[in-house]
Amino acid sequence: MGQCYKVLVIGGGTAGLVTARELQREGHHVTVFEKANRVGGTWLYNPLVETDLLGLDPNREIVHSSLYRSLRVNLPRQVMGFLDYPFVKKTGGDPRHFPGHEEVLRFLEDFARDFGLMDLIRFEHEVVRVELVDEVSHEWVVESRTRTTESEWESKEEIFEAVVICNGKSTEPKIAEFPGRDIWPGLQMHSHNYRTPEQFENKTVVLIGNGPSAADILREIAPLAKQVHQAVRGPNYKLKKLEKHDNAWQHSMIECAHKDGKVVFQDGSIVDADVIIHCTGYKYHFPFLKSNGIVTVDDNRVGPLYKHVFPPSLAPWLSFVGLNYKAVPAIVIELQAKWVAKVVSGKLELPTQAAMTDSIEEFYREMEKKGWPKHHKHNLLYNEFEYIEWLATQLDIRPPNWWKNITYQAVVKMSSYYGSRYRDAWDIDEWMLEMNSPNLDTQ
Repeated sequence: MGQCYKVLVIGGGTAGLVTARELQREGHHVTVFEKANRVGGTWLYNPLVETDLLGLDPNREIVHSSLYRSLRVNLPRQVMGFLDYPFVKKTGGDPRHFPGHEEVLRFLEDFARDFGLMDLIRFEHEVVRVELVDEVSHEWVVESRTRTTESEWESKEEIFEAVVICNGKSTEPKIAEFPGRDIWPGLQMHSHNYRTPEQFENKTVVLIGNGPSAADILREIAPLAKQVHQAVRGPNYKLKKLEKHDNAWQHSMIECAHKDGKVVFQDGSIVDADVIIHCTGYKYHFPFLKSNGIVTVDDNRVGPLYKHVFPPSLAPWLSFVGLNYKAVPAIVIELQAKWVAKVVSGKLELPTQAAMTDSIEEFYREMEKKGWPKHHKHNLLYNEFEYIEWLATQLDIRPPNWWKNITYQAVVKMSSYYGSRYRDAWDIDEWMLEMNSPNLDTQ
């Protein structure tokens, strides 16, 4: 029987809900603080946008979700569920293998209800301070606030023995830097504040980025816009016409922008643009965490963190779940949550503080040897399977291997073969039959 503690989970999205369930299963006394009035985190669509569309004003009213109205998942539902709670089709819901965001929210709401998590959640509680007050008893003072009127807040302090941070990673925009950005006269916005395409009708739009949101937004605004010019970072990108679009071109990155509205690309081309959309990702942001400099965010690297989860000198009483990207998030988050819950209870032991620190420093050295910048620390693109297997080994469980096959097919083969149509063109049911393995438990 493990030890039971009073644990706070910050955030009621995917990571927060799964972490709360695993902590509850271990017998801990769990409280979840969620700023919104519903569960869902980033999957809770909000048609409102921030007053500062670039997200540079620290005093702006922050909108948590980055969803645009038409968003569909880019991984099939078969790998978006949990080990004992699959993301199945339900009567009256979105039946597609790649459903819209509304179906994901419904799945999370069902998950919270079915595991009795709603009673653990304090909605409309924004965390403003998390600070260690007693190293011996590992007590954390947590200050939260709730809105009492339109302009007034009520603050409250409480003590917890452990804190798990699950506040998401897609809220604080990261903006592209280029000369002239601050004097360029047109509309600039981050994809965080994109919702619908109508405002770009007959506009010349420069779209920065080459990730999933950039691809989706380009495809959605191109039929309405006058022109779309996609700026992509990297030495291999040159000026070219984009297939399937009569009015869209791909360029190398922006060289500079001018007061007269011109945007100059590194390939030498110049356009008179009306709008620049930064589809340039997000920054990890923990303004509430007061750790005396122990945990920092350096070039978007949160650290030092052992295996992306535990800061060695504060473990196991402070942890993070859900920082990783370029991975299948559900299984990574679930295994991290299980690991945290069992480590806090004492059923699993962490290495010594020195050993964890050595592991982190070795990881940093390996990144430097490979030429990876700091901000790739939490990128699992090249070692996702290895990391998941490491977590599973700690927990002495064996996740089914079918998710590897689906992930590879969805991300590598089908998206490259079908392009943007892969969500509808790939018949997963037929493919599963061809695999001749009902549970797909194959390598």
